[in-house]
Amino acid sequence: MSRPDPRSYLFVPGDRPERFDKALASAADAVILDLEDAVAAVNKAGAREAVAAWLKALAPEARARCVVRVNDEDTAHFEADLALLQACGAAQVMLPKAERVQTVARLRTACTGIAVLALIETARGVLRAEALAEAPGVVRLVFGTIDFALDMNLSGDPIGFDHAASRLALASRAAGLPGPVAGVTPDIQDTEPLLADLQRARAHGFTAKLCIHPAQVLPIHRALQPSSAELDWARRVVAAMHGGVQEAALGAGGAVQVDGRMVDKPVLLRAQALLARERR
Repeated sequence: MSRPDPRSYLFVPGDRPERFDKALASAADAVILDLEDAVAAVNKAGAREAVAAWLKALAPEARARCVVRVNDEDTAHFEADLALLQACGAAQVMLPKAERVQTVARLRTACTGIAVLALIETARGVLRAEALAEAPGVVRLVFGTIDFALDMNLSGDPIGFDHAASRLALASRAAGLPGPVAGVTPDIQDTEPLLADLQRARAHGFTAKLCIHPAQVLPIHRALQPSSAELDWARRVVAAMHGGVQEAALGAGGAVQVDGRMVDKPVLLRAQALLARERR
């Protein structure tokens, strides 16, 4: 049975090895060992050593939950990061400033079989989201909202993310990938901004979120669960479909009534998807 797609990705700085085990023991579905923004240039070599040693010691099941965020291809650190990925047998890599399919291919050539999360943080990356989503080895698109806002000189109004978010979601769906991963929410003291960011991302079809603190994980998981009202509705829809007449009607492209509303096949599929999310 395949693992469900992660809902939460928790960052941990690559130069803080004392936090690695704690991050993995948290409720986060995946852990991102960060060699990029969270690590000063003078500490990057030490961070690579710490990440490599820790990953090598992990059981394969635990290593599969880990993602290494490397430095982008245009930096002096990229080649050393590639060597790290090869040496430690990393299963997943997050590629920052993802813009070129050729960079994904370069990663995959250096590390055969590695899964790539393309972190899209620039206008150029958004405009190439479709090609990146289709690139062999890419398993998910991730929206780097903070760097994107900087690249685009956005005002701070969340409406500025909407077009790019929709484009990432459409590219993901067309390529058969899971819904994209929403960017970080810097406020770790108050869950209201976190949930507001997630709600807006969900409206576009995002199904996961980046976290910068373990306290953000469970609120994200709860928010991604269907509500009790949604589940009650879904159960009534599925129950109403159990019967030859109803199933025949849907199979013939027709519709039936549930709670006084017309229900056709797409509605049934949505109800089944909600119940599947609950079972997870």
